Amino acid sequence: MMPPNPSAQSPYEQPGPPPQAPYRQLRRPTTDRMVAGVASGLGRYFDVDPTLVRVVFAVATLFTAGVALLAYPIMWFLMPEEPPDAPAWPHSTQVTPPR
Repeated sequence: MMPPNPSAQSPYEQPGPPPQAPYRQLRRPTTDRMVAGVASGLGRYFDVDPTLVRVVFAVATLFTAGVALLAYPIMWFLMPEEPPDAPAWPHSTQVTPPR
């Protein structure tokens, strides 16, 4: 007879924190927006300030003689809007165990 494996999980143990989504989602927020939420969504996705994204859009528009400005309506059309029941940003990375 083999001794029980101490590293095996007991069926009575509480499971750990729920797994996180395997990827970040690029979405336009409904609360933090100036025009359509494209810059805010990009800022959240890349974890930078949305103001920096807006400045980069403005500078790119100047350097490309307005061609970069075409990217904004395209992204507005392609980026889905964040669902109304989405958690507030920034999402909490700390999970509190249920009691």
